[in-house]
Amino acid sequence: MLANDADLVAARTLCGPAIEVRRMAIDDGWLRDNGPTFVLDGLGSLIGIDWDFNGWGNRFPYTHDRMAAGAILEQERIERVVGPLVLEGGSIHVDGEGTVMVTEECLLNPNRNPHLGRAEIEGHLRDFLGVETVIWLKRGLKDDVTDGHVDQLAAFASPGVVLALASDDRSDVNYAALHENLEVLGSARDAKGRSLEVIEIPQPPALYNERTGTRISLSHINYYMANGGIVLPSFGFPDHDQRVLGIFRDVFSEREVVPVASLEIAYAGGNIHCITQQEPAAASLSSW
Repeated sequence: MLANDADLVAARTLCGPAIEVRRMAIDDGWLRDNGPTFVLDGLGSLIGIDWDFNGWGNRFPYTHDRMAAGAILEQERIERVVGPLVLEGGSIHVDGEGTVMVTEECLLNPNRNPHLGRAEIEGHLRDFLGVETVIWLKRGLKDDVTDGHVDQLAAFASPGVVLALASDDRSDVNYAALHENLEVLGSARDAKGRSLEVIEIPQPPALYNERTGTRISLSHINYYMANGGIVLPSFGFPDHDQRVLGIFRDVFSEREVVPVASLEIAYAGGNIHCITQQEPAAASLSSW
């Protein structure tokens, strides 16, 4: 756990002795986006990519956050490679076998890399992530301050199998975007030439921020895959949450799926996946 000086005592008290709390100057808690992206080279050695970070298109302060990835890699003594893009970790999702999913709304947004086109961005993703195939989804959720991060929309449960947020309510403001993304996934092929098995995950009921009037971006896709387990966001809708929990337990039958009440995190603009970042074990080429 990373914490500013002023939060160290509280963080250590809340986390308990089993969790290491490190002092680090940060502007916000979304380490998925400003932290390093870990990759393995052909020999299984661990490398950390330090992408440029501009506060989600200059929306929020990022003076400290943009330095966090480099500081973490230095502390962990992991080789640091500087990425050539403004890019957040929540805007990419890989299958470990050469395929990455992204969205046009985010990666082609002029508030990130206005000097780069689609082909150039794809080239950088291939070079730095070791992928061959880029699947471009279209748009994200309404009022999502990340400009459509893919970790709210779709995730590889395993190579060839995608969990995708879906809505069957044609009157819902997110219906068109989610349906369009499902169409893209339905016709896509991964780096191995496979058609994707798409498992639809129902969108939670709509909630709005009473102070701003904006819709809260709720998605169970924003889960965290741990060793042997899944940490699944739960939003306080008993029937809906239980239905989604059942789907996840079927999909991840060999893992323990643990639902965690995370509505407070959602009010801040993200969820469990956004506040975490896994560090894979070196000398291992398996992602699953």
